Amino acid sequence: MTKLDGVDPDDLRRSLSDANSAKAAKRLVVALDYLDDVPVSTLAKRYGIPRSTLYYWLDRFEEEPIQQAVTDEDRPGRPRKLDDDDRSRLQRHLRDEPNSHGVEATEWTPELVRDHIEGTFGVSYSLGHVRRLLRELDV
Repeated sequence: MTKLDGVDPDDLRRSLSDANSAKAAKRLVVALDYLDDVPVSTLAKRYGIPRSTLYYWLDRFEEEPIQQAVTDEDRPGRPRKLDDDDRSRLQRHLRDEPNSHGVEATEWTPELVRDHIEGTFGVSYSLGHVRRLLRELDV
């Protein structure tokens, strides 16, 4: 074993008990397994993760503090179609009954929300995205 020679397994275990995401916990478990002499090829099969990704994770444990090694770097991604003001406005609309916004219904459904977003904000979303948006907005 040539990686993680300078990494303290007790520090990894403490971090594992404090892990606040499944992704962080998985990375810590992989590092602990590796320190227990489990080969990367076995880890790749066990966790369904490409070997190149595992080597990348192990390298990060060597080069960065544990709390940084278990998190992803920021990735900007595509900008949101609805900005924060529009999302707040939509959230307020969804707390009202649909008929107060010209929709003949007594309760919002993902299909009605999708149509409302398109008619009010000029933005088209799939039903799956609308469902995620509803969870994010907690309505």
